[in-house]
Amino acid sequence: MKTAAVRGFRDILPEESALWQMLVTQARTSFAAYGFSEIIVPILEKTDLFARAIGETTDIVEKEMYTFPDRDESSLTLRPEGTASVIRAYIEHSLHQKEPVSKLFYIGPMFRRERPQKGRYRQFHQIGAEILGRDDPLIDAELLLMLHDFFVALQLEVTLDINSLGCPTCRPGYREQLRAFGESKLAALCEDCHSRLNRNPLRLLDCKKDGCRQATAQAPALADSLCDPCRTHFTSVQERLRQEQVRIVVNPRLVRGLDYYCRTSFEILAEGLGSQNAVCGGGRYDGLVEQLGGPAIPGIGFAIGVERLAMLIQAQNRDFATPPEVFIAPLGAAAEHQAFAVARRLRSSGYRVELESGGRGLKAQMRRADKLAARHVLILGEDELAAGKGTVRDMQTKTDRPMSVDLSLATPDLMNAIRNAGN
Repeated sequence: MKTAAVRGFRDILPEESALWQMLVTQARTSFAAYGFSEIIVPILEKTDLFARAIGETTDIVEKEMYTFPDRDESSLTLRPEGTASVIRAYIEHSLHQKEPVSKLFYIGPMFRRERPQKGRYRQFHQIGAEILGRDDPLIDAELLLMLHDFFVALQLEVTLDINSLGCPTCRPGYREQLRAFGESKLAALCEDCHSRLNRNPLRLLDCKKDGCRQATAQAPALADSLCDPCRTHFTSVQERLRQEQVRIVVNPRLVRGLDYYCRTSFEILAEGLGSQNAVCGGGRYDGLVEQLGGPAIPGIGFAIGVERLAMLIQAQNRDFATPPEVFIAPLGAAAEHQAFAVARRLRSSGYRVELESGGRGLKAQMRRADKLAARHVLILGEDELAAGKGTVRDMQTKTDRPMSVDLSLATPDLMNAIRNAGN
């Protein structure tokens, strides 16, 4: 009997992993331009970290985390998100004492026991970034501009939704307004929203059920309750983004799902993903470092869903496979020995080379080279090798031209000779 993957977990096969490698490479390039450095954190943390960071009454902590006792009976959890782990590492290693501002990014798997659906899995992957040590609107705008530049580099058109969630000064009054409003619409709200009324009434605005969205359509807007510093901060973020022609949409219903957010919050939305169209989300969390036992240091960050991002790229039918630069086709045992040495020399110099067995016929080898989309095939027959020569076939023009195979030739010159043989 075959053993299948666990429900909600999936394999990333080679044809898709090439796309993933492109996304990761572009993220590293785009983020480095803004001064970010990569941090690699464990996938397993103490359960208490996420309970304190995310909130003990959130759906993630109550229903979705993969939590189990260790052999010493301590409770461990596979990380459901990356921010808490990054901040734990930031505090544990006293990074704030080494640099007043830390710009960190991470790449890796997260785990939540949600209902699997299109673009959502129980093991999913994120590319995330955090800035710790600044709370000014310029740094918020810079982070969002970096995201914009990243998606432009991927040739994707997306929409940036932003909102302000206020601060501990102005948000409590708004929460009470929203709770009172929700109680007046109680009959029209779903059971989840009933429980949200007392735990986090802002989540009423985040419910995706049609009945709840209709019932809260006329809910009071948080923007009307912002204190002057929060209003000035939010206005400044918008002005800087518009200055750089970044298309933004102020979305008063954008509240994000985690309790630690304040002031700037945002999502990046894309067409083609259905109702689950957010490919990236994040916001400011100025009290989280202190909440997790560190100093009072502000922060802002985001996480990109790699699976959803990959789906957007795949819809464009772009090919990210890396074909071999040279396919070496030896004919016979003696040619195979020579081909083995030539292939190693080229690979040692950084060229991608595919080598076939000398026992296969030329037609079979050419079919294999064509399937791999190799541009050039170096054909090494025993008679030609005796004369120190081989044949190069240009797979685009399908032309053969004799060329000298000189093992004393410097590797770059040999490679250039192979490339130029078909021209």
